[in-house]
Amino acid sequence: MSDFSVLEDERVDDLERSNLKIIQNPGRFCFGMDAVLLTGFVTAKKGDRVLDMGTGTGIIPILLSAKCDASSYEALEIQKESADMARRSVALNHLEEKIHIVEGDIKEAGKIFGPASFKVVTCNPPYMIDDHGLKNPGEPKAIARHEVLCTFEDVAKQASVVLEDGGKLFIVHRPFRLAEIMNTLIQNNLEPKRMRLVYPYIDHEPNMVLIEACKGGRSRITVEKPLIIFKEQGVYTEEITEVYGY
Repeated sequence: MSDFSVLEDERVDDLERSNLKIIQNPGRFCFGMDAVLLTGFVTAKKGDRVLDMGTGTGIIPILLSAKCDASSYEALEIQKESADMARRSVALNHLEEKIHIVEGDIKEAGKIFGPASFKVVTCNPPYMIDDHGLKNPGEPKAIARHEVLCTFEDVAKQASVVLEDGGKLFIVHRPFRLAEIMNTLIQNNLEPKRMRLVYPYIDHEPNMVLIEACKGGRSRITVEKPLIIFKEQGVYTEEITEVYGY
């Protein structure tokens, strides 16, 4: 019998896509627009095995299950409470046969799953470089936002291990680290192939970047048109409404 109990301080949120729902605890960490945009950027074909590294409460594989016809999703999460919440969200959506939550460290992904195990890897990694100024670096929100438990180097290195040749890594990150991100990907045999900058408003600077990299790919990148989130305060653009359902 599926176990999708909701604990104290947790809530069930409607994902507004294919009747999917997710269990979240606002006191720990709730998914943001970055995770949603990443799922819209990801491409996975029928039969592909997908790994989501640092899955949190499982938002990325849950949303991808409605978009892609991949054969299975492995979702790796180091925090026990988040992994438990993700398992219950998977059960709530009756996706136990397709999505498997694995408690473990991104830095051990190659050992956990083995080399060349996946065609697609997704990751919404911590954006901030260190934990300077953090009073409680062990808190869930700090772990999600700062490189407390893993760095982008760790993400790239392990993605390169678990991906098949020709496999793809999809990430969302911050533009201020773009030069470092590109260098790190290339150093780990992950060639950037597609990039899209995300702007909160058309007259603002970009605050997110979506990147697709190919293991062993040739050096050629396509820069896609900008993605604008809001037309005005509180009003999404047509693309966000049409593509993402918000």
